[in-house]
Amino acid sequence: MNRIELETTAKAMVAKGKGLLAADESTGTIKKRFDSISLNSTEEARRTYREMLLTAPKAAEYISGVIFYDETLRQKTKEGVPFPQYLSKLGIVPGIKVDTGAKPFANFPGETITEGLDGLRERLAEYYGLGARFAKWRAVIDIAASIPTQFAIEANAHALARYAALCQEANIVPIVEPEVLMDGAHSIERCEEVTAETLSRVFSALHSHRIHLEGMILKPNMVISGKKATNRANPQQVAEATLRVLRRYVPSAVPGIAFLSGGQSAADATEHLNLMNQSGPLPWSLTFSYGRALQDEALKAWGGKPENFAAGQKAFARRARLTSLAQTGSYTAKLEQEAA
Repeated sequence: MNRIELETTAKAMVAKGKGLLAADESTGTIKKRFDSISLNSTEEARRTYREMLLTAPKAAEYISGVIFYDETLRQKTKEGVPFPQYLSKLGIVPGIKVDTGAKPFANFPGETITEGLDGLRERLAEYYGLGARFAKWRAVIDIAASIPTQFAIEANAHALARYAALCQEANIVPIVEPEVLMDGAHSIERCEEVTAETLSRVFSALHSHRIHLEGMILKPNMVISGKKATNRANPQQVAEATLRVLRRYVPSAVPGIAFLSGGQSAADATEHLNLMNQSGPLPWSLTFSYGRALQDEALKAWGGKPENFAAGQKAFARRARLTSLAQTGSYTAKLEQEAA
């Protein structure tokens, strides 16, 4: 483990005014996105779409790193430049999703365990050779009447820690992503309770596995009401509850927290991040690691049509700029109309 290399990469990933683009949709997930614009999900269509995002003008001003899927990490621009190499020249850090998905957790109905540890050491070595300097592993914690169970949280925390240790061994910064889902009808108070328990277990496991905290990034959910909740918390309540949990359970040694959008609209995810960054001094950098919240507008503007390539890039750059402003607490809702 090269601690200096890990720390340098981690700091670059959470640089002021920048955040991460999660472009790590699996083949199945990107097909669903393409179905929404009636586009056949061929390898070339996927390559073109990702190139549209990565080569958008001014992207490097707002994006510090990009999370790739295995297929995408190996793809090239139309000029033949490998995506990781193209990004590195712009000062954007290439990353890779390494888990193989959340699968049903045997004997625990309704809960999942994320798989992908088998052969991970060898895959990380290959990914490093291809240019990846950070990785991502997502654990999924759902909320329902009798779940999550403590054991399911602990099992996922243990897997996250094992993954993180293997990453740091390979000089790859681990993004540790324990996502408490916002599906369901639970209250913000219930989400706060589950998120607190999850983060407590995750950092306990990271400590047991001797993870170098200065060389990792946390990617948590925001503390938010369930989508089906009848009395949903307002943005200020979301910001306050999220910061309350983070202050209690995330060590100050962690350089940055890159939130997932978790199904929020682009505007909501931006506003919540902005409010948190307006709250005053914090021990870590608060930034974004958004997928749909950064891409949806660009996907619709592009529509899979070559003549709309530039329009898709403009839509992506616009949303990336607004989100980067939220990373410094400089975003206002009025900008949504002005930038449209």
